Amino acid sequence: MALKQVSSNKCFEGFQKVFEHDSAELKCKMKFGIYLPPKAETGKCPVLYWLSGLTCTEQNFITKAAFQQAAAEHGLIVVAPDTSPRGCNIEGEDESWDFGTGAGFYVDATEDPWKTNYRMYSYIKDELPKLINANFPTDPERMSIFGHSMGGHGALILALKNPGKYKSVSAFAPICNPIQCQWGKKALGGYLGPDASKWEAYDATQLVKSYSGPGLDILIDQGKDDQFLSAGQLLPDNFIAACTERKVPVVFRLQQASCFCSPWCYFFIASFINDHIKHHAKYLNA
Repeated sequence: MALKQVSSNKCFEGFQKVFEHDSAELKCKMKFGIYLPPKAETGKCPVLYWLSGLTCTEQNFITKAAFQQAAAEHGLIVVAPDTSPRGCNIEGEDESWDFGTGAGFYVDATEDPWKTNYRMYSYIKDELPKLINANFPTDPERMSIFGHSMGGHGALILALKNPGKYKSVSAFAPICNPIQCQWGKKALGGYLGPDASKWEAYDATQLVKSYSGPGLDILIDQGKDDQFLSAGQLLPDNFIAACTERKVPVVFRLQQASCFCSPWCYFFIASFINDHIKHHAKYLNA
């Protein structure tokens, strides 16, 4: 699959690049950011996938999160894809900020008119890693995932639905129990239809209740003053309770910080990004 380089910038002796490609899964052009650490010039490196939140593109994380220095130090390739298909000419795709464009929710839609293009789960799980592994010096056996808000939800479900695929997972202010919050009900109902039992396949709190794969050490940072925490959109307590019941290790840190929507959320993410890079490096470089 052909890649078109959009930009390339030297950064901490490595390169921060952006590429565009035609996605077979999403049937549109997609962009992703990729940081190649200095170590990638001489050998294969593990890969850490970042999933961004509502309204974001591939640009938000690579320009605002300040992760590159830590990635360079630990020798990690970091991939940041877009959050949804773009320009598919679907009626209603640009009508709201929390559904459609910029809000793919990392699911495979089953409802018209979304099911042809809105297949972000399979794109992140299968198509993108194959593309990255075929074109960059990666070690396919060493892969981890993390994200923020909607992307935190995506990271958690991908790790829980695919035991052993990812060495580690972490999240900033993830949507932990989407079947119980308004964001989730709107997105999952729109993409998957009115049968709420089908939504459970994309709900981290439900998935962890039946998780029986390899040990998964989960790190979550949540801002104490996050308006969406108090509004009941994130529901981390439900996820923690489910993890405790299943004896799945989770470190939940309630930080003295806010974590609002982009762009302000990246002050929060940048404050603790080094901890998350170290968390993943511990498993990816083991």
